[in-house]
Amino acid sequence: MSDEGEILEFLEMDAMYEAEQRKIKRRRLRDQSNPFDIDDEQFIKRYRLSKSLVYSLCDELRPHMAGSSKSTDLTLETKVLVALSFFATGSYQRPIGDIAGHSIAQPTVSIIIKQITKLLNLPEIQAKYIKFPRTSEERRANIIRFYNKFGMPGVLGCIDCTHVAIVRPTENEERYYCRKQYHSLNVQLISNADMEIISVDASYGGATHDSFIWTNHPLRQHLEQLSRNESIWLLGDSGYALRKYMMTPITNTVPGSQEAHYTSVHVRTRNVIERTIGLLKARFRCLLVHRVLHYAPEVAASIVNACVVLHNMTVKSNIPAPTLTDEDATSEGTMQLHHAHHDLSQSSSVELNEGLAARRALVSRLWSSRASTN
Repeated sequence: MSDEGEILEFLEMDAMYEAEQRKIKRRRLRDQSNPFDIDDEQFIKRYRLSKSLVYSLCDELRPHMAGSSKSTDLTLETKVLVALSFFATGSYQRPIGDIAGHSIAQPTVSIIIKQITKLLNLPEIQAKYIKFPRTSEERRANIIRFYNKFGMPGVLGCIDCTHVAIVRPTENEERYYCRKQYHSLNVQLISNADMEIISVDASYGGATHDSFIWTNHPLRQHLEQLSRNESIWLLGDSGYALRKYMMTPITNTVPGSQEAHYTSVHVRTRNVIERTIGLLKARFRCLLVHRVLHYAPEVAASIVNACVVLHNMTVKSNIPAPTLTDEDATSEGTMQLHHAHHDLSQSSSVELNEGLAARRALVSRLWSSRASTN
């Protein structure tokens, strides 16, 4: 028995030694390989942000990091790069984990992702990078930008929802099971004319309809109040209820008519939110439906918020954007939900009539401006 005990003790010590050697090897790899040494183009391709943006982001996050005195702890820069790699790829294996430049065990990678995601969800970080226009000057700037780019007056932003796949939740599973038969978050996004995201709500499950999310969103009440004194609106697709502050397309229009012209301008302008969603998911592929976030809904939602912060940083800094492959774009389009037209008969008669009146005025205004330029 004593011999057997000595053998077991030896094997245990040998396993501990091998584990320690693996840690030392990974630490040496990290020390010898600095990701900031790769060229700028490859750095952006791998991490989506430029080197200067990463350093700037680290400076912003550093005051919120818990202090540590262990010499073996990873630097904040390394942690941010690990999280960026995951956001960019949706994978734990490339280029994060045990790849040169990071050489970090996968369980540690998961902890780092949650840590950096939490920092990017701090209220002050979210408020700085995701800003809905609150003042009259900010609203006017948004409206002018939309008009100059697309010729549509009064537009404050364009709204749509997109599904982000998640693993099956352990609680309230039915709230997250969408009509395409997978579990997801239904994420509401509003963009400006330059594809910056000015509002994000990732708190709803995939079983929730786009219009329900908007109806219960605080911004709806805010815009309802503003519309009493200002001619401003969001552009939404036919799944949203027509309102004084929500312009939707007119279906089944006669070619060459005022209504057809309005719808053409509406669709061309609102396309900016579809391109914004495509750009967001091309940059941060962890949000693609086929990637599937292996986190609880609340953590997955915070990852979405983090990616929106990073997206806006890259847009403001004119960082070159990747594009989705045809295969990814087709797969994503197939797995997204396309809602039916909103039933006008279910709308409040007062609100609907106000919306119809505002849209008729906009139709006439667009037609008149078209005629004056011909």
